[in-house]
Amino acid sequence: MKIAVIGTGLIGTQVIQRLTEAGHDATGHSRSTGVDLLTGEGLDEALSGAEVVVDVYNSPTFDEAAIDFFRTAETHALAAARKADVRHVVALSIVGVDQVPDVAYYRAKTLQEDLIKANPIPYSIVRAAQFMEFIPSVLDFTTEGDVVRLPSTPVQPISSAEVAAAVAEVAAGAPLQGTRDIAGPEVFPLDELGRITLEATGDNRHVVTDETAGLFGAVKGDVLTAPGGHLGTTHYRDWLRTR
Repeated sequence: MKIAVIGTGLIGTQVIQRLTEAGHDATGHSRSTGVDLLTGEGLDEALSGAEVVVDVYNSPTFDEAAIDFFRTAETHALAAARKADVRHVVALSIVGVDQVPDVAYYRAKTLQEDLIKANPIPYSIVRAAQFMEFIPSVLDFTTEGDVVRLPSTPVQPISSAEVAAAVAEVAAGAPLQGTRDIAGPEVFPLDELGRITLEATGDNRHVVTDETAGLFGAVKGDVLTAPGGHLGTTHYRDWLRTR
């Protein structure tokens, strides 16, 4: 099956590898290959002959500008997919994304989902919990000196390898015409996860619980966890030991 993967970052490269190993003709497309989602340039060529399109691209910012980015980018991607007679659109999104209206980036991803759902091409949306690989960046974002301020928001981290495997599996199958939640096997309060991370990496910073800190301070309840979702098998402490 010919599959076009839009986005060649952390997830996209692994999705391409998994699909190729499974015998599919999977190719990656991004600005480096001549595809500009904001103008639509290169999309017709990239999607020509593709049966499936996988959207794993991301906005360059996480602020209000992300809303216009995803509106423009997904509109262009879907128009090109319709022109190419694509039979299945797959997108990577975020667990609980539509339950966090106070965060601009989450509103932007919800808009992307809505555009995909409203288009006539059969679709699948894979909603993933927080990537394990991004936990250190979450800590850095709220660091002041040797203090890391984090809320106790429940999160259910999943490895990028398991995210890529889930996206590749969905891309190779029949359209879900709906969403699939995926997450890791454990739920942690984010502040506890921060302490685990710092201790395991020998980092001298310390965590102070602050329910208003950072992006996750705007999250209410446990909406970023996936009860009943498809769970990976990689435990966070085990993942840390492999880094």
